[in-house]
Amino acid sequence: MRNVARVCSFLFLIALIAGVAYVGSDVEAVTLSAKDSHQSIQEADGFLASNFESFNFTVETSAVASSAAGRYRATAYCLRGKTASGRYVRRGIVAADPRILPLGTRIHMSGGRYTGKYLVADTGGKIKGRILDIWVPSCAEARRWGRRTVSVKVVSKAKKKKKRRNRRRR
Repeated sequence: MRNVARVCSFLFLIALIAGVAYVGSDVEAVTLSAKDSHQSIQEADGFLASNFESFNFTVETSAVASSAAGRYRATAYCLRGKTASGRYVRRGIVAADPRILPLGTRIHMSGGRYTGKYLVADTGGKIKGRILDIWVPSCAEARRWGRRTVSVKVVSKAKKKKKRRNRRRR
């Protein structure tokens, strides 16, 4: 029995030494490959730097104020007629507080079935702060919507209109 245990431990040691030697050769090959590719990259960088001119670009971007973006409480309404902006109600119209989202602002709302782009074209007496009121064609649909929290991103802010002066002609 002792001889069997000695033979097993001897074979285990030989297998362990062979495994270490095998893995060591693979690690060395990978290290050499990495050194070669690093040298190739440096040579390519040197070639590009010597054969091409460098250009400086100035990029100007304009960002929409994101203070109006975020989470809103949303309800739905089904009234007919004209909105506060003078348009007739239709799909894609929302009512909002004009201090937060001015009339004419385009938003992208993520809220279940009604995810998409909307135009802020209406206001409401009970709409204060971060509340949206989405127009839907039927009152049953508005009741099914209920009150939900939606995520809003401002696509484009409404352009502020210049005040006209009333000048009297003489």
